[in-house]
Amino acid sequence: MGRVGAVAEENDLTPYWDTALASLTEEELPAQQRAFVTLTQPLGLVGDTALVAAPNDFTKDVLETRLRPIVVRALTDTIGQDIRLAVTVDPSLTPPVDDDVTDQMADATYADDAPSVVAENNEAQPVRDEAATRPGTGSPDTRSGDGRLNDKYIFDTFVIGSSNRFAHAAAVAVAEQPARAYNPLFIYGGSGLGKTHLLHAIGHYTRTLYKGTHVRYVSSEEFTNEFINSIRDDKASAFQRRYRETDVLLVDDIQFLSGKVQTQEEFFHTFNTLHNANKQIVITSDLPPKQLQEFEDRMRSRFEWGLITDIQPPDLETRIAILRKKTKQERLVAPPEVLEYIASKITTNIRELEGALIRVTAFASLNRQPVDLTITEVVLK
Repeated sequence: MGRVGAVAEENDLTPYWDTALASLTEEELPAQQRAFVTLTQPLGLVGDTALVAAPNDFTKDVLETRLRPIVVRALTDTIGQDIRLAVTVDPSLTPPVDDDVTDQMADATYADDAPSVVAENNEAQPVRDEAATRPGTGSPDTRSGDGRLNDKYIFDTFVIGSSNRFAHAAAVAVAEQPARAYNPLFIYGGSGLGKTHLLHAIGHYTRTLYKGTHVRYVSSEEFTNEFINSIRDDKASAFQRRYRETDVLLVDDIQFLSGKVQTQEEFFHTFNTLHNANKQIVITSDLPPKQLQEFEDRMRSRFEWGLITDIQPPDLETRIAILRKKTKQERLVAPPEVLEYIASKITTNIRELEGALIRVTAFASLNRQPVDLTITEVVLK
């Protein structure tokens, strides 16, 4: 395994993480164990410490016990210096697998006598407030029973500000009156601003208000893959029933259907069937309908039948409020001046904003120091 070279960008772990994992053979890291690693997300490289986020405590334990030696060795060889591994839990990282697959991964990983999970001296845990509670823990997944809606993405956890107030109000209206308020509802905005959060929140709230309502969340990539598989397996009818017999269809990142002529045709007919049956459709995109490239005019015009609303990057006050809510939800301890500093450094992406908070608290815990401005400046410089 060759060294990538001098670190191109301080705190940027991703290229080294990817190279290190790619260098491991099937014998060194079997497919079942590699699947666990793919659930994680590299957060940053601070000094000689690689900070990595796992979606739940179970994945964190696997990475810190069974997989730590091989991962540390691969990172050390790739970067060219001794590396320590610090793993923290970020429940917002929803594993892209269902519970059955997770169980199989667990069986394969711990097929022999598994080592007991003992905290190491250099283990990194976010500094937590034990008096608070954190929902959604204790399970390999944070999604609801149908495996589609993330239980953490509800209206109660969505921070409202001037940048998203109208989009939030429209989402609530749609959930309270499906197919009667705005149909379709089209939400657009940059990556990491809360569009997916609103989609899931609509689904949860609708189910709460209308028991038995069939809600289906799907990304455009998933829709495309399922459509292709239905053709391959000669199950087109089952695919169409799955999407055309739903009461509320939530479609994320519609822009990824760009140029996919057959998939667009299928979605066009799905859209018409649902709309004609007075079923609610909610769509998100990174661009407004008129700017979507390689979409037929008839498709773009249908996106404009209902209400179009956007989400803008949050202002400073909203970013601070988001960090405060994150600390409360995840039982993290960080003083106000640290939250304000993080909010002033990261201005356009909520995922990056929350990720920075997790990196800072994990690094402070690793070094057994309180979270303060000095440590925050080191981690985020």
